Amino acid sequence: MNLGVVVAIDGPAGAGKSTIAKALADDLGLEYLDTGAMYRGVTFEVLKRGLEATDVDAVGRVAREIHFTQTRNTLSVNGVDATAAIRTPAVDAAVSHVAANSAVRDELRKRQRQWISEHGGGVVEGRDIGSVVFPDATLKVYLVATPMVRAQRRVAQHGGDVVEIARAIAERDERDSTRSDSPLRQMPDAVVVDTSDRSVAEVIAEIRALLAARQPQGST
Repeated sequence: MNLGVVVAIDGPAGAGKSTIAKALADDLGLEYLDTGAMYRGVTFEVLKRGLEATDVDAVGRVAREIHFTQTRNTLSVNGVDATAAIRTPAVDAAVSHVAANSAVRDELRKRQRQWISEHGGGVVEGRDIGSVVFPDATLKVYLVATPMVRAQRRVAQHGGDVVEIARAIAERDERDSTRSDSPLRQMPDAVVVDTSDRSVAEVIAEIRALLAARQPQGST
């Protein structure tokens, strides 16, 4: 099956995945998918139902039953606008447990691949896009940034204490990189791009150049 142009944007929290992926999709005229929002949506529904995020079977059932309506900037979960709710501290604290659930990952991978098939390609961001979901992506980019820059970005977006946010990010990195199913990792064929002290335009220009080098003459 021809999936068209697929750009996989992976990396840890605060590295700039959403900002860069959205800007790149606009620049290339491609659709954009935030897979992290899907895991957060499942987490939101789990907490809404009063379930424990560590209840493997119950959380797996939620993932199979859930209905998403997702746009570039919004997420509806079973008909409820959860755009703001999925970014709360409660979801932050539980989402790694949900994301480590193999039943959840199996279900959401299917949906992510279906999305790409329906849209004929796109820019997809997450933590296992290049490693598991789309191992044959046209281009794999692994974004990084210094720990303090990542924490400062989160504080600018959502508020909070920078030291506490930095500690939470480090804990999230540890959970995501050590989970047994699809851990966060840089693939050998992914290009590392450090966003720490660079503008969005500079990063997009670099990724565009990388993508052009991987496509036949005359392609997007």
